[in-house]
Amino acid sequence: MRIKFFSLLLILVISASTLTAQNAIVQEGEFGAGLGVAHYFGDLNTRARLNRIKPAATIFFRKNFGNYISGRIGASFAQIGYSDVYNTHNEYMNRRNLSFNSNVWELALQGDFNFFRFLPGEPQYNFTPYVTLGVGVFSFDPYAYLKGEKVYLRPLGTEGQGSALYPDRKQYSTMAISFPIGAGIKYSINERINIAFEILHRITNTDYLDDVSTVYPDLAAFPLNPDGTASNAALLSDRSYETGEPIGITGRQRGNSKQKDQFLTAMFHITFNIQSYRCPTAD
Repeated sequence: MRIKFFSLLLILVISASTLTAQNAIVQEGEFGAGLGVAHYFGDLNTRARLNRIKPAATIFFRKNFGNYISGRIGASFAQIGYSDVYNTHNEYMNRRNLSFNSNVWELALQGDFNFFRFLPGEPQYNFTPYVTLGVGVFSFDPYAYLKGEKVYLRPLGTEGQGSALYPDRKQYSTMAISFPIGAGIKYSINERINIAFEILHRITNTDYLDDVSTVYPDLAAFPLNPDGTASNAALLSDRSYETGEPIGITGRQRGNSKQKDQFLTAMFHITFNIQSYRCPTAD
């Protein structure tokens, strides 16, 4: 009887110790990284077509404030670009013949909300969809290719910015604010590692991601080169000469300044949990 009693007592002690150790583990947050694609929407892509995806990546830290709510800070990179050659539905836009590319670097703060209780390592709580929103700041610098040469567009003032003819047209900033809004799903492989897929759309406060916003300027705003040839600014302000008769009449609409540009990323994430051994709260 004594042997049975001590054996049973030993089993209970071991079970209690294991349970205590499990309950003491708290998921404090996550370090993560992601890879995926990006796309742009704006004056060159007015129909939100997803036909010119480019690479994107991110790194971030997420701090948990319970099993449902967390906050994160992240740094992201995205390549974006588009061309009027894709606008076959609109003859004017196709004839406009503008194009751009840009590298975007973003730093953002976001809040995440899980729909389900999420406890990595617990089979019944290892999956949840979530939504996220936040605010960020990003840099961009659009460029195009002219005769095979990469040319940055902002310094040229392609809509007359910085010209004496248009003193009210100031050169736009290459820094802007973004408002990330998105959703995703995440799954806990074990108590240490999670994977996720997230789509994040950015509303921005700039209309110059693509260097297109207002109207065509007077060509007199672009001085000729010393050899008498047209400057890069003139050649990149109105590229319709490459598709036929130039359409860049002074004051004619070149873009739509009433709508700001936007971009989107879709990424797969892998995150590594940060654990502590404090007693968890009952949330």
